[in-house]
Amino acid sequence: MPVEGIAVDIKPVTGINNGKITLSVVITCIVAASCGLIYGYDIGISGGVTTMVPFLSKFFPSVLKKASETKPNIYCVFDSQLLTSFTSSLYIAGLATSLVASRLTKILGRRNIMLLGGSTFLVGSALNGGAVNVAMLILGRIMLGFGVGFTNQSAPIYLSEVAPPKWRGAFSTGFQFFIGIGVLASSCINFAAAKHEHGWRFSLGLAVVPAAIMTLGAIFISDSPSSLVERNKLEQAKKALINIRGKDTDIEPELALLIKNSEIAKAINEEPFVTIFQRQYRPQLVIGMIAIPFFHQMSGINAVAFYAPVLFQSVGLGNDSALIAAIILGMVNILSILVSTYAVDRCGRRFLLMEAGIQMIITEVAVAIVLALTTGTDGTKRISKGYAILVLVLMCFYAAAFAWSWGPLNWLIPIEIFPMKIRPTGQSIGIAVNFAATFLVSQTFLSTLCHFKYGTFLFYGGWIFIMTIFVVLFLPETKGIPLESMHTVWEKHWYWRRFVLG
Repeated sequence: MPVEGIAVDIKPVTGINNGKITLSVVITCIVAASCGLIYGYDIGISGGVTTMVPFLSKFFPSVLKKASETKPNIYCVFDSQLLTSFTSSLYIAGLATSLVASRLTKILGRRNIMLLGGSTFLVGSALNGGAVNVAMLILGRIMLGFGVGFTNQSAPIYLSEVAPPKWRGAFSTGFQFFIGIGVLASSCINFAAAKHEHGWRFSLGLAVVPAAIMTLGAIFISDSPSSLVERNKLEQAKKALINIRGKDTDIEPELALLIKNSEIAKAINEEPFVTIFQRQYRPQLVIGMIAIPFFHQMSGINAVAFYAPVLFQSVGLGNDSALIAAIILGMVNILSILVSTYAVDRCGRRFLLMEAGIQMIITEVAVAIVLALTTGTDGTKRISKGYAILVLVLMCFYAAAFAWSWGPLNWLIPIEIFPMKIRPTGQSIGIAVNFAATFLVSQTFLSTLCHFKYGTFLFYGGWIFIMTIFVVLFLPETKGIPLESMHTVWEKHWYWRRFVLG
């Protein structure tokens, strides 16, 4: 049925722009990807702050007391459930937010949810920077979680819907790239702030800067054409398509296909949280909402990202050296994301995931061997600085592999396999699973490190082995396929075709 004066011709459409990159689409995608700044800044800032003596003295004095013991177990110095609650509370809030964000994203649009997330993050940053007790600290973390929950829901969807299909992978890695920028920036700030008595307030409070950058940027971009069509704003959708695809591009085929898919979805008129569990969407359910987000966290990367300074300090580097090591890790991460930007639409998703899986397994096992040989079975031996540097080098190889594979593809693959009618819902559930796994990992990592010692790295190496086997058997290649034609990959897959064709 025509809406706002635009006729709808439901016929097979061809000639959709598949690869033209305009200045407008680049700027728009940079603004949307900058939502990753707040997530990355928070990931990096929390680990550094929890090694600062003034911060620990004010909020977690028991940790300092344990560190002052004559011969402490190096793996257990920072094992405090209250301390890990400081980090993990954000992800419980993010989990709750992500479950309602899909409905809000559908009603308000992708861009407006980015604005809401950025504003909420600003409030949380102010609370953390001015915290006077643990309760205020945790409340601030919860507000940050609300902000991250909204932006992690909306920004990756926006990127996948705006980017040209041929280069969707490269554009979507932008979100992970800005996460990396946030992590690196926060590590540098922690290094500078650690020398001052109230440096931790500076580190936590400066989160307002990335939040302000992405919030102000979001004001000046339009919503995605898919979202505008979904909300019957077809004139605006047409203008948005002309803007991002270029005035000399025929946008009518793409607009017609968006309208067609939207009308089919509305005609069915099913509750998306019910629809998504139907048999025909089993591949998207298993891969996009469960496996990818869960495996992303069980690789152990966020445990390393959250607690990198703690980890490096535990294995023999001093406080300053540990913070410098975290900066090095952040730089490796960003450079490796650029590798993914180049390779993801050339080599494909499967190749990157499989190669990285092998590399990550080798490095995790190598780290475990080094620690086992140097720290002793009880963890009371301090390893030499040379071996601590070797651990850092191995962790850099591990972080590099993750950054050009599971890092960016965790945001790209789930979104590109969801059809329009369940895309926000699927992303919502996937983000919720991701946050639940993140909470589990962040809350248990320091305790796991204390009890498993070097075996912690074998534990995560085992999960990476399972992840890699899953990719080999069950993940189809999706590079270069338009979002509206993604159903074809399931019809050709040896296992999933029984669900979509049967």
